[in-house]
Amino acid sequence: MNVDLMRKVDHHLGIPLTALSTPLIKLIDRLRGKKARPTPKRILFVELSEMGSTILADPAMRHARDAFDAELHFVIFAKNKPSLDLLNTIPQENIFTLREDSLFTLIWDALRFMRWCRQKRIDTTVDLELFSRASALLTGWSLARNRVGFHNFHGEGLWRGDLLTHRVLYNPHMHISKNFMALVYALEAKTPQVPYTKAIIPDEAIRLEQVHYSEEEKAQMHALIQKHAPQYDPNAHRLVLINPNASELLPQRRWPAENYRELIRRILAEHDDALVLITGAPAERDEAEALRKAVGHERCINFAGGCKFTQLPLLYSVSTLMVTNDSGPGHFSAITPLKTFVLFGPETPALYGSLGNSTPIWAGLACSPCVSAANHRKTPCTDPVCMRAINVEQVFNLVDAELRRDATTPAA
Repeated sequence: MNVDLMRKVDHHLGIPLTALSTPLIKLIDRLRGKKARPTPKRILFVELSEMGSTILADPAMRHARDAFDAELHFVIFAKNKPSLDLLNTIPQENIFTLREDSLFTLIWDALRFMRWCRQKRIDTTVDLELFSRASALLTGWSLARNRVGFHNFHGEGLWRGDLLTHRVLYNPHMHISKNFMALVYALEAKTPQVPYTKAIIPDEAIRLEQVHYSEEEKAQMHALIQKHAPQYDPNAHRLVLINPNASELLPQRRWPAENYRELIRRILAEHDDALVLITGAPAERDEAEALRKAVGHERCINFAGGCKFTQLPLLYSVSTLMVTNDSGPGHFSAITPLKTFVLFGPETPALYGSLGNSTPIWAGLACSPCVSAANHRKTPCTDPVCMRAINVEQVFNLVDAELRRDATTPAA
């Protein structure tokens, strides 16, 4: 299903289902009695639609695992599952995937999910989605004794029933990783709170674990790059990654292709040792090829689909820097030392900035950000001036300074 259809299903089917589920689940809770809620030991995280969010939620998941000595589980759309494989925080056998190719398969998988929760004896469910009714229903019908998620209280955002035991106030002025951490902190509260979570979340709490690779693994990646760019010499070239893509969830995040073309040309003209790889998924290879041809330079390579998704952190580990739209790669690279420049428009880096070695570039128009939890991340904008307002000169100056700084930095 495309994004707009999923939003319609979430609205037209989600509202009556959450309305019906609320009294039923409250009745089940009452019939089970008012026993003290169990210490979380088998925790299920629910995050369906955003691959980057699995990275942003990783500090919260690791904190939950360590704080409660708990076994972690996850439910996610099947197409987004590879993002969980980058850090391996969740064991493969504890991941449940939902297919979204049709409404029938989605409903069937949701029914299977309820049985899976019983088999896994889930005692705690943490809904990482902001105000999705689909995730609220999954959280409620997991029938875990602890059910944590964001609640809008007196706000006028999306209504999704009252299926939670721990209702956390979503803070639109705090980075989303800290909001995720607030969900886990709610489980640690000694007494009930209205609203959760009355605690300070320090910056140190949302640091990501870094991945490390051997020289042999890096050599394998160099060899893979050479298959696409025979002229590549790891000892003579520095890799500059360009990710011009953005998911269909918010296509307004795309910087114009002609800007990427001009940026690549300027990088190659000023830095004789730069080899530019245009990255992307296999389905984006034709688009990357069009950009490569528009650049028209032998050191600009179409690398879309050039490596497996799980190899991206390894690619980032052997590269010098990346320029990307506000999309998954900006977050995937955060588990490596790669310097990343992320272009923001409809969203704000204050809430969704990368947790890695990243510099956000944002025009900050009066209308930005135009997507939020309150509007289901759907903008009326059909003319993303916010992205065109970021000019090539601005981005190139930052990239050029980083490449010159890198050239004078002794190798580790």
